[in-house]
Amino acid sequence: MRQASMAGAPILQRLGTRQRVLLLQGPMGPFFEHLAVFLQEHGKQVLKVNFNAGDEWFYRQPNAIAFKGAPSEWTGFFEQLLIQHRIDAVVLFGDCRGYHRSAVVRAKLRGVEVFVFEEGYVRPSYVTFERGGVNAFSAAMHVALDNARPPPAEHKKFSNPFAKMAWFSAQYYLQARLGRKRFELYRHHKPFDLYPEAWYWLRAGLRKQWYRFSESGIGQRLVHEKRKQFFLVPLQVFNDSQVREHSDYRSVRDFIAEVMRSFARSAPADVLLVIKQHPMDRGHKNYRQQIAHLTQALGLGERVLYIHDQYLPSLLKAALGTVVINSTVGLSSLFHGTPVKTMGRAIYALPGLAFEGDLDAFWHQPKAPAKALVQQFRNCLVQRTQVAGSFYSGKRLALHEPASVIPAPPAKVGTPGAAPRSPGPAASQLPGQKPAGPERGVIPEPAHDLEKNEN
Repeated sequence: MRQASMAGAPILQRLGTRQRVLLLQGPMGPFFEHLAVFLQEHGKQVLKVNFNAGDEWFYRQPNAIAFKGAPSEWTGFFEQLLIQHRIDAVVLFGDCRGYHRSAVVRAKLRGVEVFVFEEGYVRPSYVTFERGGVNAFSAAMHVALDNARPPPAEHKKFSNPFAKMAWFSAQYYLQARLGRKRFELYRHHKPFDLYPEAWYWLRAGLRKQWYRFSESGIGQRLVHEKRKQFFLVPLQVFNDSQVREHSDYRSVRDFIAEVMRSFARSAPADVLLVIKQHPMDRGHKNYRQQIAHLTQALGLGERVLYIHDQYLPSLLKAALGTVVINSTVGLSSLFHGTPVKTMGRAIYALPGLAFEGDLDAFWHQPKAPAKALVQQFRNCLVQRTQVAGSFYSGKRLALHEPASVIPAPPAKVGTPGAAPRSPGPAASQLPGQKPAGPERGVIPEPAHDLEKNEN
């Protein structure tokens, strides 16, 4: 039997055993189109659902179908896709989006495996790719660490270039706005209007320049003069789904308030509280007034600093401890040997890693985790959840693990033993769709001769 090779991370090997793959929304950019070509070249049949014109802009393969129905119609539409095309794997980016959450539930009920991409737990050079769910939905939260082996050597370093990510984002929002009449019932998981977003990005750039001037010297002061004399509180973006779905906070503001009240009540009088803005939130939110008000009301005087564009790794190394909701900055803190207190549900909130007591106690007895345990956990994450690559490199496919053998693809359509094309209605005629050509939505045969664009 002919053998095919596919990227060799364990999770990719698992996906390699599936034959009919349905792609939902991916990260902004061409990553999912590259992934589709990659899968087709390894004998897989691929179908993609586009939810808005931004999705269409970055996915121009013929094996795509547009869902234009109301959110209430999505579940029925999705289930018919699973049945009609005999889907045995669903791949998506982010499992907390509204369309994706219902899809994950329905797919699991039908015994269809779900594979979820997310930004890397271990950054840079990795993206997260898990079976079933990510973050607090991850199976890695419940695994034993004593069987973890050193991960394979990294063959190439990857970065997430901010300029390219911003360019992809600008294109996505522009195209989504230009094509909004064709997807007028679509509901995005975040604010989805081009003009406000453009203003926020412009304001972020202006604020960055201002903070470079106004915060000059603060980072050096904290790292050298105040080393091990402050606790660091890195904020998450205001609309982070991890805050909404995997914590009990309604907003980042609620988190700030609880942390500051606890600090005022219980922290030693000779330590500082340093609250750091998320860089991607620079143009959207500013918590200066809230922090100033609480500082005064709680009698904290000069003990609270609100900072923005300071070098995070240096701050993590210099801090007494780090307080987060469930940000991956908590992981970085552990990797730097700095104690972490999580206030939400996080993949690394495990005994021996994150602080297990309450926040009031953390201010007095932050205990660094054992280096060996942290290394075991990192190895476990890389082995089970990480794939070397980048969503935003712009390459044809940024997944480069050593090759490994997977089962050969099934026989082509029309040969003995192959499943026939569905004689039923085209997928484009499912709920929320306008009639299209008879082949619209039909999964094509594996395409091995697609142009290999290296842009």
